Amino acid sequence: MQAPEFFLILMVFAAGSWLLRPVVLAIAERLRGSHAADADIQRQIEALREDLLAELHVARREMAELGERLDFAERLLAQQRAAQGLPPGERRQGRS
Repeated sequence: MQAPEFFLILMVFAAGSWLLRPVVLAIAERLRGSHAADADIQRQIEALREDLLAELHVARREMAELGERLDFAERLLAQQRAAQGLPPGERRQGRS
């Protein structure tokens, strides 16, 4: 290969690189941007997860409080039945 042919090939590659540079940069930016968007979405998902876990803890605490209130109400009813002298199963037998 002679010098003029080498320089001609070199000039074609240089011109092609110069012309395709914006396209390559745009593709690189798009790929880089998608990773940034994925990271943003991941942060949003993590924030939603934390919110849901907090709400779940609140719901569990409220359910535990309701269970305690139910136990208390059952104990009060049992004391009232015992004070009235009613057998515990009499009410159920009357419905049958």
